[in-house]
Amino acid sequence: MRTILPLFLALTLFFSANAQDRTYKTEENIQYVEKPASDYQKTQCKLDVHYPTSGDSMPIVLWFHGGGLTGGQKEIPAFLKSKGFVVVGVGYRFSPKVKVEDIIQDAAKAVSYTLKNAQKYRGDKRKVFLSGHSAGGYLALMLALNKRYLQEEGIDANTLKGIIPFSGQAVTHFTARKEKGIEEKQPTIDEYAPLFWVRKDAPPIILLTGDREKEILGRYEENAYLKRMLGLVGHPDVKLMEFDGYGHDMVYPGLPVLIDEMNRLLKAN
Repeated sequence: MRTILPLFLALTLFFSANAQDRTYKTEENIQYVEKPASDYQKTQCKLDVHYPTSGDSMPIVLWFHGGGLTGGQKEIPAFLKSKGFVVVGVGYRFSPKVKVEDIIQDAAKAVSYTLKNAQKYRGDKRKVFLSGHSAGGYLALMLALNKRYLQEEGIDANTLKGIIPFSGQAVTHFTARKEKGIEEKQPTIDEYAPLFWVRKDAPPIILLTGDREKEILGRYEENAYLKRMLGLVGHPDVKLMEFDGYGHDMVYPGLPVLIDEMNRLLKAN
């Protein structure tokens, strides 16, 4: 389904996005792995937290950055600040220094740290969302659909409030394929594909992509197939939203929708 987000709608969402009359602060470079296995893990596995300094606990959104699992840096999108959420920007290790398996485990440990320390940052650990762009969207989907990663941290993935990836890969990530000598234009669905783990009891999933004619490779179609398969197995709350006119770098138009969808899910139950 195509979604057109004209400027007036974006501005409307911007000024109505759950504004809070609170003071916020950002704490940076927090080590989230209790016992790093290497200097590299100690350096990379850090997160930033943007949180309110007073008042009741707020929902939490973890943002995983993009970069193909080979680069990039942790970030807290400016648009998400002071909107009524605790926002966590997650850093992680990169291929080829580590395997994709290790990177997904880093992401799981970041979720674990956030839940264990939610009270410290006035976050509500019962209301946790996972999001991120591109490789970050892929990590969010893998954590939600393959329950093993969070189970290893003592967390039931089904307790997450929602998963809202931005142009995440739904087939096996091209970096995971590269580890096996498979070309990036050779579609593959194995244990490193969110599609491999489709299940009806997963948390609500809202898939955001750029225009199908402008996205990289088959990114829209991958997400469309994921939505279709989730629907076929009976998943009760899955959406696909395509932003006309935007390519892979569709973060800006997606951020107001991210806030809108999180608020929708929070109101639902």
